[in-house]
Amino acid sequence: MTVPSLKSTNLFKPIQIGNITLNQRIAHLPTTRFRATAEHVPTDLMLQYYTERSIVPGTLLIGEGTIPSEKLGILPNLPGLWNEQQSKAWKIIIDSVHKNGSFISIQLGTLGRAANPAILKQRGYEYSGASVIYLDEDSKKLAEDVGNPLKELTEDEIHDIVVNQIPNSVKLSLQAGFDIVEIHASSGYLFEQFIHPSSNKRTDKYGGSIENRTRFLLEVIDNLIYNEGIDAKKLAIRLSPYNTFRGSLGENESVHPIVNYGYLVSELQQRANKGHQLGYISVVENTPERSNTDFISQIWQGVIVKSIAFSESFDLNPVVKAVDTDDRTIIGFGRHFIANPDLIERLKNSLDLNPFDPPTFYSGTNLGYNTYSKYGQPLEIDQEAEKLHRGKSLV
Repeated sequence: MTVPSLKSTNLFKPIQIGNITLNQRIAHLPTTRFRATAEHVPTDLMLQYYTERSIVPGTLLIGEGTIPSEKLGILPNLPGLWNEQQSKAWKIIIDSVHKNGSFISIQLGTLGRAANPAILKQRGYEYSGASVIYLDEDSKKLAEDVGNPLKELTEDEIHDIVVNQIPNSVKLSLQAGFDIVEIHASSGYLFEQFIHPSSNKRTDKYGGSIENRTRFLLEVIDNLIYNEGIDAKKLAIRLSPYNTFRGSLGENESVHPIVNYGYLVSELQQRANKGHQLGYISVVENTPERSNTDFISQIWQGVIVKSIAFSESFDLNPVVKAVDTDDRTIIGFGRHFIANPDLIERLKNSLDLNPFDPPTFYSGTNLGYNTYSKYGQPLEIDQEAEKLHRGKSLV
């Protein structure tokens, strides 16, 4: 895959995020990979992966979706951050990234109705979401078959998430040394389930109006800043206004995304105006034909991380336009950073890219994880052996 020359663009100019300075405006997006242990502890495979992708100093890596609490949804081999063992394992990865002169965020994600009801049942937890509206018929059947039907979170349970579960994970994240903690409020997970009226039919203070549907998320942010004393610059948020994945933006959605997210972002900007500006807002972008998130940058005055959907031709024109027209923009890469540990150098020097291999993205083994070569350094790989190679706990 041929890369055009990008040296003259803003992509390779420094940018400030809170207290850290990046040497380029390229970020590694939070790509879920299922390479942790069964106990949700980071592994040696993850250490190698993040170390290799942080080798260019001043790079921002946004760590993969990580569970802040068992109660909030479990998937096999997804990393967690609710106990000391997990925090210590993450610290080993963070220290390695920092040794390379780079920076790393962690993305804390709560699953809600996107969780697996069978796994929750095995561990003694209820299957809960914003409302009793299943993700699809398959999840409904599984929940009913295992005797763990979807239930609506009570106000007391929401309060516990706000004041106990999320703060515990954020504190462990910062204790481990993460530069920024990103709250995952996109991709059809719990916070997004509250935001969209198609998945939120509540009649209490967390349902109905946009003020109510964003209340849960804003309570989390406010509690961290005002009650827990977390510096807002060490927090970030990820949003996907036009997301249809996991049924968030329903076919019969009654409220336009600009109304929902315009209000939410304006609330975040109001907090910034009072001295509590988040490190960045990460925005999932669909193809221009389907959506336009320019309204966010018109409201939000801080740094924005954009994840632009690339065509098969890997058209970088939207990247150049985004970073050159708005000096607050960082571009996040997912699949291409997976396949190219030296992506930044390849983009900078117009070097061809490795193709990515989607069937290996979520396999849980080392194949398709640490088996991509750097430019001009082909790897000799025993594919059958790598298919069996799983990670070992770092602690």
